[in-house]
Amino acid sequence: MRTRLLIAQFVLIAALFLIPGQSRAQDRWVSAWGTAQQLAPTPPPRLPPRDADKDAPAPPAPPPPPPQIPPTPATLEDQTVRMTVRPTIGGGTVRLQFSNAIGGEPLTIGRARLAKSTGGSATAPGSDRPLSFGGRPAVVIQPGAVAISDPVATDVAPFELLAVSIHLPGKTAVNTLHPLGLRTTYIAKGDRTADAALGDAETNRSYFWLTGVEVLAPGDAGTIVAFGDSITDGFATTPGAARAWPDLLAQRLQRDPRTRTLSVINMGISGNRVRRDGAGLSALARFDRDVLARPGVRWVILLEGINDINFAAIPNMPSSEAVTADELIAAYTQFIDRAHLHGIKVMGGTITPTEGLWLYSEKTEAIRQAVNRWIRESGTFDAVVDFDAAVRDPARPTRLNPRFDPGDHVHPNDAGNAAMAEAIDIARFAAR
Repeated sequence: MRTRLLIAQFVLIAALFLIPGQSRAQDRWVSAWGTAQQLAPTPPPRLPPRDADKDAPAPPAPPPPPPQIPPTPATLEDQTVRMTVRPTIGGGTVRLQFSNAIGGEPLTIGRARLAKSTGGSATAPGSDRPLSFGGRPAVVIQPGAVAISDPVATDVAPFELLAVSIHLPGKTAVNTLHPLGLRTTYIAKGDRTADAALGDAETNRSYFWLTGVEVLAPGDAGTIVAFGDSITDGFATTPGAARAWPDLLAQRLQRDPRTRTLSVINMGISGNRVRRDGAGLSALARFDRDVLARPGVRWVILLEGINDINFAAIPNMPSSEAVTADELIAAYTQFIDRAHLHGIKVMGGTITPTEGLWLYSEKTEAIRQAVNRWIRESGTFDAVVDFDAAVRDPARPTRLNPRFDPGDHVHPNDAGNAAMAEAIDIARFAAR
């Protein structure tokens, strides 16, 4: 009797592997687009006065925020928000993720729709699809929670622009968003989610509560997460042009048959630090949410640390804000260990130069060089991309190449981002 039971179990297990759609290569959900949420932007804090030498000239003022980051409304009420996203991999079934990560009050989305964008606020005729959540058109997202829409059947090509529209029926605090969206967002009065265009809308460049687009993709598909700060976020790149290095990397992957099934999602947050909160939660605190919880992740490209170094150099900054190379290295090791627990590989990016920034000094440069030396030589990462070498000035390696410097001496411009994307060895991602 026991022998017959064992044989029956074996036959059943074998049959499962032969049933169509039950193979290990079956389609699965993969992140096609994403953005990291943070606190609503606030004015930069006033720097403490310098008391070391009252006669010494004050340091130059930090540059103003670029036009990429216009003000965001404090609240929305009975308004429609239409956002444009650009998936980096295609598919025939799509679902969206919304987040109330910062919390406060529950978030009510009265209605949501997905359509193909034809530019501006306009959508393509016949492409509009209503979204539902558990079969219902509305959803209430509790503080700190995420809501994923029901799957929608619609063909999406890589880099095809999609319009996501949500209606907020009640007064809603704008506290969970990504300020540096780099694509125009439209805000109109009333429930306009089904309108073909929002001609009278106000505009913005932030993503409100929308944090991910996922597609059902073949079993060999996967996601690469670009995890970093403002340089990854595309701070100094041209809005609406997809010129940040993660966008350009995605284009390289699509051109190569070996990597065409891989997407890239940008989890950069401008002002983000590795070890301490500031602009959004610290990288250590948000790693689970922005990397490990994303579907289909196979690789992470890590570029963080320059804000930890520079913020600690602000005059009269408390000693508790100081950072050492060893502390950053210990944090990087945590990222690698946590990723490996989930079968995810990590490519370490060297920190790019900042000479010319008002916070630059021999001390900050020494930390940067020590960290970069460890990234290049320790062998701890699964792979390394030398962003520093890609954008530094050959004549003066402690500063950005003048061709790549938009004037702030920190954030590479469009050409600099192109050089960063080209520096990545995409053959590493092709290996299974």
